[in-house]
Amino acid sequence: MKKLLASIVPFALVAMIGAGSAVAAEGEGATPHYPIHHPKEQSWSFSGPFGTYDKGQLQRGLKVYTEVCAACHSMNLVAFRTLEDLGYSEDQVKTFAANYEVQDGPNDEGEMFTRTAIPADYFPSPFPNDQAAAYANNGAIPPDFSLLAKARYVERGFPQFIFDIFTGYNESGPNYIYSLLTGYEEPPEGVEIAEGTHYNPYFISAAALAMAQPIDDGYVTYDDGSPETLDQYAHDVAAFMMWAAEPHMEDRKHTGFMVILFLAIFSALMFLTKKAVYSNKEH
Repeated sequence: MKKLLASIVPFALVAMIGAGSAVAAEGEGATPHYPIHHPKEQSWSFSGPFGTYDKGQLQRGLKVYTEVCAACHSMNLVAFRTLEDLGYSEDQVKTFAANYEVQDGPNDEGEMFTRTAIPADYFPSPFPNDQAAAYANNGAIPPDFSLLAKARYVERGFPQFIFDIFTGYNESGPNYIYSLLTGYEEPPEGVEIAEGTHYNPYFISAAALAMAQPIDDGYVTYDDGSPETLDQYAHDVAAFMMWAAEPHMEDRKHTGFMVILFLAIFSALMFLTKKAVYSNKEH
């Protein structure tokens, strides 16, 4: 216990000193710590040690991605065939993949060519290269969505991060994505941002970003009757991005629970065995 306290106290002091420094810096007009506002914590079906993905939500998130986000953002680590995990049949996945064209080759003449995508292919990039992506997006290259929900981890600070270690907290990325999509607003009085950027206090790197608000109420039509609001869109696409980043999370949680259960039973059996073996021994 003493060792545990000794290891926690320094972290607490660093967090307190860091917070005090940030406040002092902001008070002096220096660059504030980003994000300016901490991501809003949301309720997710996959949270907790027994959480699971909501397939209906993932399907809606895929729809938001394909109709809005895919115009700028790639997802080149996600294969079309994995969409069967969302509840789609093999034929539906084939039909979905056929909407895309991918580059292949070289052919017998040594040239690259394009063809209709098949389930074994991956989501293609909307741009031929990074230079074209930057040119079309005010100089900023849109990040790939494959692992973004895991990469955009915003630490919750002390003491929450201590508990996060033991609870397996992994909702920081989806919380950040949701907050970013719903957090666009006009700059406060006295705050100037660069031309062509858009103020968002939830952005992790600055007060403004090159991407304008990509979606709003009524942009995407849902077939299941779910609300067609910015709040719902943000929840659905954030959940979909979490699945894209960790598609085997449910299996991991199930395996982890079985391992913990096995270790608990094994420990109990070993304790009872020790008692039985040494019960007649003189001490």
